[in-house]
Amino acid sequence: MPKRILRGVVTSNQNAQTVTVSVERRFTHPILKKTIRKSKKYRAHDEDNRFDVGDLVRIQECAPKSKTKRWEVMTPEMIEADRIAREEHARQQQVEDAQRHEEKEAAAT
Repeated sequence: MPKRILRGVVTSNQNAQTVTVSVERRFTHPILKKTIRKSKKYRAHDEDNRFDVGDLVRIQECAPKSKTKRWEVMTPEMIEADRIAREEHARQQQVEDAQRHEEKEAAAT
């Protein structure tokens, strides 16, 4: 199962190797049809203590690092590796879709 990646703002960096990230999600209320904003705070592992309050960061799921930390802040290298993996997956999906389309065309004739 792929790791979830969330984007949020650092709200606290007072603990060693830990930042608190506030992630906001928006959705339409099913009955009122009004856009609602909800936020949730996640504690994320920051190995080098490089992020300050107000920084926009991405966090991804990881194995538990402590009682409350289940996320880690993505470094630029991790973000680039994720982008490359997503592009490769998209290319492979296009190839598979083209093959399926050709098989359908051949079966129809």
